[in-house]
Formats: sequence, C-alpha cells, structure tokens
Amino acid sequence: MNISSPAVDPMILPSPVRIGWVGTGVMGRPMCEHLLRAGYALTVYTRTPSKAQMLLDQGARWAESPAAVAAEADVVCTMVGFPQDVRRIYLQPDGLLAQARSGQVFVDFTTSEPTLASELAGLASSKSAIALDAPVSGGDVGARDGTLSIMVGGDSQTFEAVKPILSVFGRTLVYQGQAGCGQHAKLCNQITIAGTMIGVCEALLYAHKAGLDGETLLRSISSGAAGCWTLDHLAPRILKRDFQAGFFVEHFIKDMGMALDEAKRMGLLLTGLSLVRKLYVAIQANGHGRSGTHALLLALEDVSPTFLTADSSPPSLSK
Repeated sequence: MNISSPAVDPMILPSPVRIGWVGTGVMGRPMCEHLLRAGYALTVYTRTPSKAQMLLDQGARWAESPAAVAAEADVVCTMVGFPQDVRRIYLQPDGLLAQARSGQVFVDFTTSEPTLASELAGLASSKSAIALDAPVSGGDVGARDGTLSIMVGGDSQTFEAVKPILSVFGRTLVYQGQAGCGQHAKLCNQITIAGTMIGVCEALLYAHKAGLDGETLLRSISSGAAGCWTLDHLAPRILKRDFQAGFFVEHFIKDMGMALDEAKRMGLLLTGLSLVRKLYVAIQANGHGRSGTHALLLALEDVSPTFLTADSSPPSLSK
C-alpha cells in the first residue's frame, strides 16, 4: 500500500508585491532599474543617497534605514559588498530582521559566507519569515542586460514564489538546496573564474610576446574549446587596457578568501586558488582594489614584464 505525503500549499506572495532594496552600487542599481521597468513598487536604501538618485527619478521611494525598507516591503532584497555589511544591515537594531514579520521574504544577492546565510535563515524563521541566499554571477554586463545567473539556497517553496521577481534580472535561476547552498555554489563559480582569469591573462601575455594581434587571436580562440565569458567580455577590455570595474578586485579577494576558508574547513587544499589570490592581493596593495578583476594582468606583468618599454609606458596588447 502506498501512502502519499500530505500536500503542501505553495507559498503565495501578496499581489501587487512590494519590494524593498538595500544596496544600489554597480550591480544593485541596474537590477533595481529592471524591477522599476517591470512595474514593481520599489523602496530603496543605500549608505550613499546620491547612488540612489537615478532610481528615485524613475519612481522608487527612499527609506531612511534598512528597517524602514523592511517596514514597507513584502520582499526585501539586499546587494552589498562584504559579509560585515550583510551583518550590519540585517542584525543591527535598525536592521532588516528587527522589522521581520510573518510571511516576509528576504533575498540576499551578496556573495557572502555560507554560515552567515544559514544564520540569517534561522533568525528569520524564528519570526516566521524566510531568508534566501541568492548570489549572482554575470558582472555588470549581466546586471545591465538582465542575464544574471542566480544560485539560490533556502526554502524551495519560497524560491518558486519569488521566481517571477528573480526572472526580471536573471536568465538562469537554479535552486541549489538548503540555506547556505547558494553561497557554496557561488564560491564554486568564483574558484572557476579565478582559474579562467589567470589563463586568459597569461594567454594574452604569450600572444603579445609571440607577435600576434590580440583581436585577431580572440576571433579564433573565443569560438573554440577555450571559449568562455571572460574571453568574450573581459579580454577585449584587457586589450584596450581598460581596467574599469565590472566586479571589484577587493570583492573578488574577499570571495576567494571565503572559498579558501570553507575549503580548509572541509579538508581541501586549493593550490591554484591560493596562487591567484596572492596575485590579486599584490595588485590591491598597488592601489588597484577598485579596478576590475581583469586587472590581474597587472600582477602578471610585474612577474613577467612583457609590455614594459624603455619609457616604462605599457602599450596596448592589440597592434
């Protein structure tokens, strides 16, 4: 005799749903713009009010604190820089969880610590609210184009309920498992990027030394087995020596550090990641913490000064 499990009612958000947002930087602002264009009511808070002005001009409402955002929202989204920022906006007396109420949903898009994601989910649950960890990949280009990949950990029914919201700025929405699993998946993403980035930068160094034209080279290898997002979007910037950030070096160093900490806890030795992180720490020490991750080239130039000329002016990689 088969005994079926009792049916569980799906989670249903209010209609229309009110969205709150904390953090309107390089990634957060274009994500908010997609929500506004989709017709969502949006309340925002950020530490630097001027960074939210473009959103206010497009119809967003301003809140004076994270708690004020939570008070006006059914779903609260956060996109900040570091785990300590996540702790501050969620856990301080004027933070998000101070206002948490039954049925309210919190979605953290920050790349943060898996253990912190689990802690927030537990604290939210104690107030009958739900917290999802939903870090994203795709950089500034993905945020602007609405093509982000979103890795989600937490309650699966809540993930299904917020999918229409996530789909406004994400193309690939994947449920990874319990709270913290979204963050673990994002750290896997960052480990992959670290290895890819050093490969791309070293390939371009080699090409230049061999006398190849960078743009011509990319036409060949980008469509072959080496093809990847980094070659498509960041290699052309490297050729132009445009190191403006789509994703900051200092944030990537944070991500790699979290991955190495988690690996150590699990008894893993990630030697490639350790090497790449040391190179990034070196360029941060030279003042490039707010440059884009493809500025890794600068560290490789230091150990193999392929581009240095007599006047120490590095020319373009492209002929």
